[in-house]
Amino acid sequence: MERQIITSTERVDDIPLLLAQLRKMQLATLIDDQFPAHGNWRGLSIGHVVVVWLAYILSEGDHRLNHVESWAAGLLTTLSTGVGMAVRPLDVSDDRLAVVLDYLSQDGDWEQLEMSLNRCLLRVYDLSVYRVRIDSTTAKGQGQVTEAGLFQFGHSKDHRPDLPQVKVNQSVLDPLGLPLTTTVVSGNRADDPLYVPAIRQVQDTLGHRGVLYVGDCKMAALDIRGYVAASGDCYLCPLSAVQVPPVELEHLLQPVWEQQQSLIPVYRPRQEEDEVPEKIAEGFSYLETRGTELAGQTLEWEEQRLVVRSLKQAERQEKALNERLEQAQHAIADLNRRGRGRKHLAEPDLRAAVEARLEQHRVRGLLQVEYHRHPKTISKRPYGRRPAQTLTQHEVIVQTTLDPVAYQDAVQQLGWRVYVCNDLELSLSEAVLAYRDEYLVERGFARYKGKPLGLTPLYLSFDNRVKGLIRLLSLGLRVLCLLEFTARRALRDQGEKLAGIYPGNPTRATTRPTTEMMLKTFRGISLTEVHVDGAPYLCLTPLSSVQERILELLGLPVTIYLTLTG
Repeated sequence: MERQIITSTERVDDIPLLLAQLRKMQLATLIDDQFPAHGNWRGLSIGHVVVVWLAYILSEGDHRLNHVESWAAGLLTTLSTGVGMAVRPLDVSDDRLAVVLDYLSQDGDWEQLEMSLNRCLLRVYDLSVYRVRIDSTTAKGQGQVTEAGLFQFGHSKDHRPDLPQVKVNQSVLDPLGLPLTTTVVSGNRADDPLYVPAIRQVQDTLGHRGVLYVGDCKMAALDIRGYVAASGDCYLCPLSAVQVPPVELEHLLQPVWEQQQSLIPVYRPRQEEDEVPEKIAEGFSYLETRGTELAGQTLEWEEQRLVVRSLKQAERQEKALNERLEQAQHAIADLNRRGRGRKHLAEPDLRAAVEARLEQHRVRGLLQVEYHRHPKTISKRPYGRRPAQTLTQHEVIVQTTLDPVAYQDAVQQLGWRVYVCNDLELSLSEAVLAYRDEYLVERGFARYKGKPLGLTPLYLSFDNRVKGLIRLLSLGLRVLCLLEFTARRALRDQGEKLAGIYPGNPTRATTRPTTEMMLKTFRGISLTEVHVDGAPYLCLTPLSSVQERILELLGLPVTIYLTLTG
């Protein structure tokens, strides 16, 4: 009798790792506690639907709802084992996922979920909160622009003003980049009003004061600084050119030029013991008393102002200045050209054209302009009754030379910026290094819009579901941050490096592996199920030493893969 053999294969990849991490975060339980399902809800709970959906998003880099059901249909054994209960494809149908987004869009419940999740993660991962960063970004989409809708035209941080957008404001924990709060507002909203609510929500979560909030110049509004100071916390942010005009900055720097003010050097922290210290900035600080009206009361506090020159920024600005000077000189010299189709400018028009080019290239006062009048004799032949003539005209030629004194004055003012901080114990060096880590927020935004989370372009059009999706992806960003933090902390504690995660270079090692690189090493793991005369046999691709090492660093047991075979 011929045997009947049926074979099927599931691409396991990084799914068991992601499900184990989500279980470690207790995400499904926290969501179910905050968002109880309607009585007619059947199958996986809302929390477990979110967990499965996040595993899809983080593994595939795709947030589209209509792709999840077919993906889950090919991974039922893997998903059911990882979740700990039977998973059906219909549990993650696009209709059900849309309902999940409706739940996550509820503002009050979402804030409570973030608060509960933050407290859980701070406890589980033994995280201390000393510094929080706040910033915002925009996400473009194809939503319909309505008067009170979420999609609006506004200042685009993606440089796409032609597309409607939503704005996402986020506070993150330093140095993980772990989101603490996520606020979604219409794309034309200003950033300033978003800071205090975000700070207040973080304060409610932490329950203690003394935290340093780091933000950009929009956080430097006096009422925001006053709120932070009054609440017992600290702020660090740069002042804008409006708050410190060029004239005031020049006055602050005058003692430096006169060598009456010494500068404190700032060096980049060394990554290796034998690394030569690199000077990255220099500056000085002074104290100033500030005051404002807060809740009907006058508030006064002391803050230190840090006048800092970034060497790299000064170098970039000097290069840009030299390019503008060169362009301006070429543009002005071009006015002297003569030929077919080029109009001869009278001296008043020529002077106006020169001034326009100086203004255009922002080099007014840096170039010395001279106008030279050259006599030119023109002979005209007789024509009709007009006799032959010899005329003398004056041709005006413009020349420019660099003003060395003005240029030197301009160069020495490049790279300077004024920061404010009400933590009087924070040194200038600590403040500079703290603000330079602002890329941690930007990196999270890059993950939102890039392959890891695939937020843009937004395919949803309903405002509440767009809000729910962004909140869902903020949960995914937490997963990426925690996996990375856990692995790096383990390597630091062990004094070791991780090798084998760089394609084509297996010996290259690092102490700072990214989550994306670690997850990529799990590509190709498959679960093969063979039915011989109805009897199932399961076979899993053996884990490599690198994969086992990553699981060890993440504190996850190898059994999350081995149990797939029963």
